[in-house]
Amino acid sequence: MNQSKMPRHFLSLLDLSAEELRELIERASELKTALHAGRHQATLKGRTLAMIFEKSSTRTRVSFEAGMTQLGGHALFLSSRDTQLGRGEPIEDSARVLSRMVDCIMIRTFEHEKLERFAAHSRVPVINALTDLLHPCQLLADMQTFFEHRGDITGKQVTWIGDGNNMCHSYINAARLLDFNLNIACPEGYEPEDKVLHPGLDRCRIVSDPAAAAIGADLIVTDVWASMGQEEEQQKRAQDFAKYQVNEQLMALAKPDALFMHCLPAHRGEEVSAAVIDGQQSVVWEEAENRLHAQKALLEMLLLH
Repeated sequence: MNQSKMPRHFLSLLDLSAEELRELIERASELKTALHAGRHQATLKGRTLAMIFEKSSTRTRVSFEAGMTQLGGHALFLSSRDTQLGRGEPIEDSARVLSRMVDCIMIRTFEHEKLERFAAHSRVPVINALTDLLHPCQLLADMQTFFEHRGDITGKQVTWIGDGNNMCHSYINAARLLDFNLNIACPEGYEPEDKVLHPGLDRCRIVSDPAAAAIGADLIVTDVWASMGQEEEQQKRAQDFAKYQVNEQLMALAKPDALFMHCLPAHRGEEVSAAVIDGQQSVVWEEAENRLHAQKALLEMLLLH
């Protein structure tokens, strides 16, 4: 472990420059091509990633764990039962101890502030694998998927349909970095947080009508109406979001070659129709796979550069 310099963290997309994000996307595609060709690159041999999960996940755990294995390293899974982060040992102490034993730490938790406190006391890079505020790793995969299918996203029209949640926030940050235009269609009361939206207002706009937001889009993206921890709001949210389903009628308003993305898991018949997610414009399965490749590129960037 190299502890001679301050670690570089990935808590937000804005921790990268636009140039670095493009380089990361390019490297992710290289790693994908190499894996599909049967060429393994053990660039992280002997390195260990600690994965702390206060929020459960399928894609995040499998993609990081498999990614470390493919790069010749090792991943340790720590559930909330294993760590009791901040409930017994202070967050700061957990960070000090764990970062002396591993090379990188990935955290999936609720409060973004908890992640920031952990990173401030860690001697190794810390990765945001999702907080209630941001989900930057998913955006790495989404942008890789768009670049692979349609080329550079600069100047393109992206439409977000649904809750102004952590995914929406990360799309705002991506619009700022990669210079695309973002229409955000969400019901009143579910807008993204001002602290995230305001710096991106030159690229982003709130369009309450989903049909108006979808016109001419190159990419349409949505997410579940009730995220983890919001299950008790499910019924109210189902009513409030009823007009915000991405269906064939909505996709027809976008460009003929528009792509559809969803970070998954999806609820067919709620935020997206089966015809759209299983249709020809959907790239959700490749988008999910690209979590693996984009995160491998991210791990290399944080640990090797």
